Amino acid sequence: MTWTQTTDPLGNMVLSAIAAVIPILLLFWALIIKKMKGYKASLLATAAALVIAIGIYGMPVNLALLSAGHGVLYGLFPICWIVITVVFLFNVTVKSGQFEIIKHFMASITDDRRLQALIIAFCFGSFLEGTAGFGAPVAITAAMLVGLGFNPLYAAGICLIANTAPVAFGAIGTPILVASQVSDIPEMAISQMVGRTLPILSLLVPFYLVMIMAGFRKTIEVWPAILITGGSFAGLQWFSSNFLGPNLPDIISGLGATICLIIFLKFWKPRQAWKFKHEDPAQERELRVYSTGQILRAWSPFIILTIMVIGWGIGPIKAILDQWGAITFEIPGIHLSILDVEGNPMPHTFKFNYLSAAGTAILFSVFLSLPLIGFGLKQAGRVFADTLNQLKFPIITVGAVLGFAYILNDSGMTISMAYVLASTGPLFPFFAPVLGWLGVFITGSDTSANALFGKLQSVTAASIGVDPVVAVSANVSGGVVGKMISPQSIAVAAGAGGLIGRESELFRFTVKHSFIMLFFVSCIVCLQAYVIDWIIPAYSEISAVQHAAATSPNVADGVLYLGVFAALLAAICLLIWLSSRNEDLIPKNNQQ
Repeated sequence: MTWTQTTDPLGNMVLSAIAAVIPILLLFWALIIKKMKGYKASLLATAAALVIAIGIYGMPVNLALLSAGHGVLYGLFPICWIVITVVFLFNVTVKSGQFEIIKHFMASITDDRRLQALIIAFCFGSFLEGTAGFGAPVAITAAMLVGLGFNPLYAAGICLIANTAPVAFGAIGTPILVASQVSDIPEMAISQMVGRTLPILSLLVPFYLVMIMAGFRKTIEVWPAILITGGSFAGLQWFSSNFLGPNLPDIISGLGATICLIIFLKFWKPRQAWKFKHEDPAQERELRVYSTGQILRAWSPFIILTIMVIGWGIGPIKAILDQWGAITFEIPGIHLSILDVEGNPMPHTFKFNYLSAAGTAILFSVFLSLPLIGFGLKQAGRVFADTLNQLKFPIITVGAVLGFAYILNDSGMTISMAYVLASTGPLFPFFAPVLGWLGVFITGSDTSANALFGKLQSVTAASIGVDPVVAVSANVSGGVVGKMISPQSIAVAAGAGGLIGRESELFRFTVKHSFIMLFFVSCIVCLQAYVIDWIIPAYSEISAVQHAAATSPNVADGVLYLGVFAALLAAICLLIWLSSRNEDLIPKNNQQ
């Protein structure tokens, strides 16, 4: 028995789209007006989506419930698995006392909160986005900033906003690879087009972050550092996306901006370090001098984490891990039971890739770090149990949000909203980023938004005489500014930043900035479509055979890659262990 999606159940596309948008508006109302806790707001929105999918769109009750269940399953794994392991790693670092050394090390670079935010939230977060993605960068950086003494709301909020710059090229370029597959536009062309849009935003985001934290006057005080950060990041993002492809821009620009800023701070400091209102600006932080070995040991969980997520992102390694430890099964009762608007059966499968999942790489990072930081396995077990208890409500929130997203997609409600935006004719280039923004808000993923709307963007643009690569890249670029208000991202940031139960505050903190940046991106896309169309790269469409050849990893090389990676990782762990042996504080309680 099958059921066919409908995109116009009310006989009027605008009215049908209005009905479809009700669960989203209800979510905004619950978080902004009623200030509900995240899990309550998400459950309410999911219930509303079920009612509209069944009552208006005619979706059978069993399919609607199975669709929600499929979403919940995906929310638990891999999304919640990433959040749990990231917070576990951070908690172990804190409980072992190593984070105190990290705090002193950061203070030795700068104790100015504005500059710490640039280093961790913007630079390091971008680097992590390039390697892992799927919520891990926000979780890690938010936890680190809170540990350094940041106001939790600002820590989580600025990490969400900072995450806009790298999302398009996250997880080794996955969003652009998916956009290429569904639109038949070469990934290099999309990478180049996005690389001619986002660097403008990347140049402004550091200024924007500091201004949100400290106000305009205090932002001007550190404008040289902001210019170095934004300029180096944007320049490297433009170069790598236009000449190297979509895989490395985040890694190159995040690492490059970090190095440039730290070197610059060796020669320049603001006249007065800025701190939050709850901190005493006259109080000098006690600075202790630690040996290189002690600093390496303290940072070892994050060093190993970075190496692990890079290794786990390498195609052949991921392929061999999937071969050894992945279970894929069809969701009973719903697999191929829903036909899309073109009459094609929609697959509903679940991939339990317990070895190649990013969360597993993070968990391995914890276990590899334990002997280096002197933390016992039994202690780690207690910390893990405490972490699960700490994250029980974010886990409910993420599960509910993904159930909500799957219902909207499977029922046809998302397509109804997309068709209305696509029917705006010559104004479509302005609304193309809105479509990407909507997709990321619903799904929590730029990759998913591109899979959902990439083909629609391409076809609609061609029908009005606009180059399809402009619209497809607009979907990618618009999606990045929707990430900061996606309920999934809000739940992740709240869980890692100690804001559990305060998701509505975090949502209100970020929502206006999301709309401001969305308008900015929409204006850029309009200019690209009609005024500066010379900026569009030349390309030709590619076939499915070319797609398969380009995206299929070489499984046979997986063992070799994995062996080299394991040897490199072992060497680094040994180096950290040797350098930190028998080293104490030098000199003890020394102040600078």
